[in-house]
Amino acid sequence: MKTTSQKTTPCASNGQAATCTALEGVLIGTAVGDSLGLPMEGLSSRRQRKLFPPPLRHRLLGRHGMVSDDTEHTFMLAQSLLDAPGSPEAFQRCLARRLRWWLFALPAGVGLATLRAIIKLWLGFSPNRSGVFSAGNGPAMRSALLGVFFADAPESRRQFVRASTELTHTDPRAETAALAVAETAKWMAGQSEDTEQILEILRHLASDGEWSALHSKLRHALLGNQSVGVFAEQIGADHGVSGYAYQTVPVAIYAALLHRNDFATALTEVIACGGDTDTVAAITGALVGARVGANRIPQAWRDGITEYPLTLKSLRQVARRLAEPSEPQTRLGSVKYFWPAIPLRNVVFLGIVLAHGFRRLLPPY
Repeated sequence: MKTTSQKTTPCASNGQAATCTALEGVLIGTAVGDSLGLPMEGLSSRRQRKLFPPPLRHRLLGRHGMVSDDTEHTFMLAQSLLDAPGSPEAFQRCLARRLRWWLFALPAGVGLATLRAIIKLWLGFSPNRSGVFSAGNGPAMRSALLGVFFADAPESRRQFVRASTELTHTDPRAETAALAVAETAKWMAGQSEDTEQILEILRHLASDGEWSALHSKLRHALLGNQSVGVFAEQIGADHGVSGYAYQTVPVAIYAALLHRNDFATALTEVIACGGDTDTVAAITGALVGARVGANRIPQAWRDGITEYPLTLKSLRQVARRLAEPSEPQTRLGSVKYFWPAIPLRNVVFLGIVLAHGFRRLLPPY
């Protein structure tokens, strides 16, 4: 078994540079999208333009940003993969344990379905019975990493996505959306230019009529090179992207496919749609990040994230450890960070979020 030493190997020297670059891109891309979209969450596109005129930049605390549950869940999933990379059941138990303590630290924002599921975990429900019937974004916002990590193992990819999903959400649409994100991330990391390939994969993920209709609209919009905003309107997100996975995920995937090599444009267009901006931007950031890598994400956006104890350095360490060559059942060992600081960080974060809430009551309207 590998040592759990904190020393990590740089991407360029471990023989798996491409995988490491993609994993870093997913994690850093998630954090950047999350932090850029967070100040605008819940605003219509019109109101967003009034309060936060272009260009897109960090605005949560001056010219700095912080991350929310989208990044935190992705980080917890990554840590759980490091602890249990070979067993979906063990991975699910590790993620369940982390979710319990995440809620105990009183995060400022928790989705209702996720909240109910974690309460069930605290009440003694097993991880495979804690999920609630919901098609929210929780599983999708943390699943891109699974697509890259299990790029060469399609059955494991599906099993781990299911394990992550059923922990909090039992609606089949939540799993379809999460798997769509994982499959798209895998395709993006592979640097393919064959859009038809990923479209065919997405088409066969589910047989329900709603998914088929969304897929048809996505294909048609890509062929017509339509803007992200126009596509969002076509699937009913004309007043902002909602927290419904069958709305958020298609918009994020469309933005990522349309602007697959341009992180800045993908994020700018998807956030401009309004609504659940932090989550749709986090997913889009993860997908485009898987393709371009962390170093092609605008440096000002990376440097503008002010976080502790979950820093960008921690995210890079996790990515590099996940990329280390190992046997399938080998426990890689999670990355250590100063978790006792999380409750204090959450208090500060809550104060900043409340201040933003009051700011929205003021002009310009």
